Amino acid sequence: MKTLEERLAQVEDRLARIEQLLPAMPAARPADASAPAAEPAAAASQAPAQPAVATPAMTRRVIDPQYGTATRSRHESTLSVTQILGWTGATALVLAVAYLIRLALDAGWLTPERQLGVAVLSGFALIGAGLKLRSADKQYASLLPAGGLVVLFLSIYGAHLYYHFIGVPLATGAVILTCLAALWLGRLFESELYGLFAVVGSYSAPFLLHTLAGSVVDLVIYFSAWSVLFCLYSIWIGNRRTYLLAAYLALLGFHLLWSRMAPAEWGAAFTFQALQFAIFLAGAIGFSVRRQRPMTREEAMAHLPLLLIFYALQYWLLERHVPAFAPWIALGSVAVLLGAHLVAKHALGALPASAMLVSAYAALALFHAGYMELLPAAFAPWVALLLLPALGVYIRSRGEFASLSWPIRALVAVIFAINYQRVVLGAGVSDVPAHDLLALLYAAALYVAYVLVRRMPAMESFATVALYVGQVAMMSAAVQILDGRLAVSLAWGGVALACLALAFRSGDKLLGKSSLLIFAASAAKVMLFDLSHASPLVRIGLLAVLGVTLYAGGWMYKKVDLLDAKTTAG
Repeated sequence: MKTLEERLAQVEDRLARIEQLLPAMPAARPADASAPAAEPAAAASQAPAQPAVATPAMTRRVIDPQYGTATRSRHESTLSVTQILGWTGATALVLAVAYLIRLALDAGWLTPERQLGVAVLSGFALIGAGLKLRSADKQYASLLPAGGLVVLFLSIYGAHLYYHFIGVPLATGAVILTCLAALWLGRLFESELYGLFAVVGSYSAPFLLHTLAGSVVDLVIYFSAWSVLFCLYSIWIGNRRTYLLAAYLALLGFHLLWSRMAPAEWGAAFTFQALQFAIFLAGAIGFSVRRQRPMTREEAMAHLPLLLIFYALQYWLLERHVPAFAPWIALGSVAVLLGAHLVAKHALGALPASAMLVSAYAALALFHAGYMELLPAAFAPWVALLLLPALGVYIRSRGEFASLSWPIRALVAVIFAINYQRVVLGAGVSDVPAHDLLALLYAAALYVAYVLVRRMPAMESFATVALYVGQVAMMSAAVQILDGRLAVSLAWGGVALACLALAFRSGDKLLGKSSLLIFAASAAKVMLFDLSHASPLVRIGLLAVLGVTLYAGGWMYKKVDLLDAKTTAG
């Protein structure tokens, strides 16, 4: 039998274990009468006698019982406020330096040389202060060097443009060193802000250092060297925004400078555009492969305007100087872009976002350079007609319509729609070979498309459009091929009755309903146009044909409707 001292020792051990478990327990909830108070003590008495280890999550819960969304919201709010305060403070320091120099000038304290010296020293002081505070708070301390870089850039441009203290070589070297320092600080502070400063500073230098832009060839070398550097830097830090901003500024900045300096040297401009296309294409692929991070949809949308700017600038240049080669070079850029995409796809697998980007650029080039520039207008309706069977073969081989990207679908739809209205209206097709048969062939192609689309659930929504557009094309074919109003009315009535007969046999109510369009058009044609200038016998014939076809159509449509009702009920 245990003594009193032994029992007291056991009680003290249990209390000690309970105290060790308390930090790991969630905050106590309001007292619940249904939960006996003895249960925690019993559970604690059965727990193994080992010290409990409080995890970081447990500790956070004890320190902050409401840890979760509310705490994260407060943390994000604190960070945003901190960033605002930090940026405001850094900006205030930059303005303080500027006003100090202004005050010194107004009071006669500083000569221009001393003014620039103070500005440069202030810039280095801000950079040094940020480096000193980096160990305490890297992100917040990075704001001071950012302000210091702004002061250094302004000092360099002021020394060259305003006071003319330094020449072009020294100013250019200072800009380059400042941009390289910005890239180093960006890597050190893990902030893309410095890279963006370097991009803006490097590409703005030729505009501010006017004599730097004396030679187009030198400008090509200067811009291309920075483009390569920023592509490598983007891969190094793992952020695409740096090389994207560089690409936009390089293309637009060079075009403005070249058109103002030496517009006759178009060969150098074309060489620059080709170099930029190759450099930034290699940078985009290198980024994806090196980082094993395919382009996202948002990133692809950010690249698309860049490709459009490149296409517009290059085609404008080539069309002015070598118009015969402009479309072929544009299509060649599509081939290069597609080849680069296939290389990246081989290394990384499926790339849906970049595939969409490539297809959008390809659709633009094929429509503008291929369809509008290279394809003769006389053969455009035939090419548009062949697009439908080509599209059907592609979809059948791939097994799904979704495999065809929407820019290519839009390209096919636009080209077909343009030529469809030409064929149906008979506008500008007199020089097209066998133009009398085109409307009939368009109708046949659309009927076949309707039959095939009905068998594909993913494309069933296009069936109605294909059928009704085909009916309009068939009516236009009758007008273009046949002579005489009576013959056309007979043809329209025959087509409508044939549709009803096929609908009755196949149980296709949509096909039966489409015949109503032909009946309505036939009635409107006879009443509004044919009867006004027809002879009495022709009027009788037209009304007789119209009456017989409408009555027979109503009879057959009733049977189709009843057949559909029986099918639905069954």
